[in-house]
Amino acid sequence: MINFKQLIENENVDDVLLFLAPRTAYPSIDRLYVRYKFGIIEKGLLYPTYVKLLKEGKFSEDEKGHTLKGPNWQAPKFVTEKKYGIE
Repeated sequence: MINFKQLIENENVDDVLLFLAPRTAYPSIDRLYVRYKFGIIEKGLLYPTYVKLLKEGKFSEDEKGHTLKGPNWQAPKFVTEKKYGIE
């Protein structure tokens, strides 16, 4: 089971979004930040980071608006190291 608390608290927003956005709806990611690292929400950093990653081609969206891995997507280091219970 993934330890979302440690993931959100210890990793940068870009990497967390690279891992979660293709799997999880944006409102759920927002709620994780509200719960575990509200400062990111308070400073208004989550959505601009998402948009930046979209423009960089790390994400793409399908016709329904679902987030997909883009052509420039790369797994964050914590994923390849299988930290936080990631398999």
